Amino acid sequence: MASTTLTAACADASLPAVGMAPPLSAILSLDLGTTMGWAVRMADGAIHSGAVSFRPSRYDGGGMRYLRFRRWLDGLARDAGGPGAVYFEEVRRHVGTDAAHLYGGFLATLTAWCEQRSVAYEGVPVGTIKRHVTGKGNADKAAVMTAVRARGFAPADDNEADAIAILLWAIETHGGVR
Repeated sequence: MASTTLTAACADASLPAVGMAPPLSAILSLDLGTTMGWAVRMADGAIHSGAVSFRPSRYDGGGMRYLRFRRWLDGLARDAGGPGAVYFEEVRRHVGTDAAHLYGGFLATLTAWCEQRSVAYEGVPVGTIKRHVTGKGNADKAAVMTAVRARGFAPADDNEADAIAILLWAIETHGGVR
């Protein structure tokens, strides 16, 4: 699992407003998929991000990737001190049937995990995320990567960049409540 941290020069970008105390709980954002981008703002304001693969091995049963995802969520929640909210990219259209099924499995696992722990969760439409970070609702992957890098992050791939963009949206709009 790769991890990057917000540079010291941009550390204030993770706080909701100038002069406010750090948040009381962590915020987790996810770009759901076989290669899953993730970003978390810790309770102290530090931001960590990365990407993790849930690609099954040839010997795995159909549900193993979701069990590994749940175990990964447990570990991340433990490391972050328990997220107060989870935001994820809400995809309404998939290129193929397999992608739709995989997304649905990850979404079901995530929402059940959140419900079991009384963690608030919200899907954020793709266009909303892109518009927030690039100014254009139909921006391509390269534009999102460029916009995230311009904010001081160094995403390894588009999955991590998407997760960072979701986290920035959640922090800067207070979860869509302006």
